Amino acid sequence: MQAASGKNPNCNAQATYFSHLAEGRFMIQQCEHCNKHVFYPRVFCVHCGSERLHWVQPSGKGVVYSTSIVRKKKEDGGDYNVVLIDLEENVRLMSRVEEISLDRIAIGMAVQAKVVLRDGEPVLVFVPTGEPS
Repeated sequence: MQAASGKNPNCNAQATYFSHLAEGRFMIQQCEHCNKHVFYPRVFCVHCGSERLHWVQPSGKGVVYSTSIVRKKKEDGGDYNVVLIDLEENVRLMSRVEEISLDRIAIGMAVQAKVVLRDGEPVLVFVPTGEPS
């Protein structure tokens, strides 16, 4: 859906999300109508359709739902992981797990969100807090 101005209204929600990251804060939206959390930033609640979304700081606690290793030549930056994380707030997002060797990342592993700088840009990553459950 696009606003009458031709601009995508989701852009404002995305800009707010990245603005929070630039401040070192990981924030997600929560619906004032159904009380459920929403991620990726939206204009409408994906659960009930309400436009009454506000920003909240999640616990950042999550569990690895899925993990994959992307293989690259060393001169191209080397191998890295891509994971899907289920947050306590019942949203799933894509990120990376850091501070652990790639072969030790496992489905069910407890992780914690962390905002870091990569090439001068804020990025959301996760670090392990425990072994797979």
